[in-house]
Amino acid sequence: MRIDVLTIFPDLIRQVLSFSIPGRAISSGILEVVAHDLRDHTEDVHRTVDDTPYGGGAGMVFKPEPIARALGSIPSDGPLEHVIYLTPEGKRFDQGIANRLSTVDHLVLLCGRYRGIDDRIRQKYVTEEISVGDYVLSGGELPALVLIDAVARLIPGAVGDAESALEDSFQDGLLDCPWYTRPRDFEGLTVPDVLLSGDHKQISLWRKQEAEKRTQERRPDLLEDL
Repeated sequence: MRIDVLTIFPDLIRQVLSFSIPGRAISSGILEVVAHDLRDHTEDVHRTVDDTPYGGGAGMVFKPEPIARALGSIPSDGPLEHVIYLTPEGKRFDQGIANRLSTVDHLVLLCGRYRGIDDRIRQKYVTEEISVGDYVLSGGELPALVLIDAVARLIPGAVGDAESALEDSFQDGLLDCPWYTRPRDFEGLTVPDVLLSGDHKQISLWRKQEAEKRTQERRPDLLEDL
C-alpha cells in the first residue's frame, strides 16, 4: 500500500511514522508513506500556501493552486481514486472505514490548516471527507496519522500475530474484553478463575460475555447497530 500525505508539516508525518507498527510496516516494505510539503508546490518567493477569504472573515484559507500541483505530482496510472480530506465536516472515522481503506492500494490524505482549503479543491479532487471526532484540531496532520495507524495495522504482515488485529475493539461491533497477565494477584486483585482453567471454550465464552457487558456499560449506542 502507498499513502501520500499533503501537508505543510511533512517532518511531523515522517517522524511519528518511524515508530511502532507503521514504522515496522514501512521498514518491511509493505507500506510506503510519502509526505509532500505543499510549500514546494508554490511559485512565489515566500512559498505562500494561504490567503485571506473572499467575503471577509477571520483566518486564512489554503490556496487551490499548490494543492492541485501537489496532487498532479503524485505518480498514478490514472485519476487519483482515493483523495481523502481530513476535516471535522467529514464522516466520522471508525473501524469499518479503517477496514475498507486497508484494502485499497493507494490513498492520498489532504491535511488542511487555518480555515481549511479552497472549496474548489473539494469539488474537483476530493473523493471522501473523514473526521476523527466532533472537535477542532490545529490541522489535519494528527487525524491523518490516526487514520494511517489504524489502517497500517490491518495490512497483512504488519502485526506479528495476525489474529490480534482482528480481535481489536470494534471489529465485531463490540468493545474489547478485559485482559490480564502475570502476576496472578496484584494488590489484592486476582485474575478471574476461568482464565486459569485451561478450558478454551469457556474462556472464549467469558470473553464474549465480558465484551458485551463492557459495551453495554460504556457504549450502549454500539449495540443498536448489531
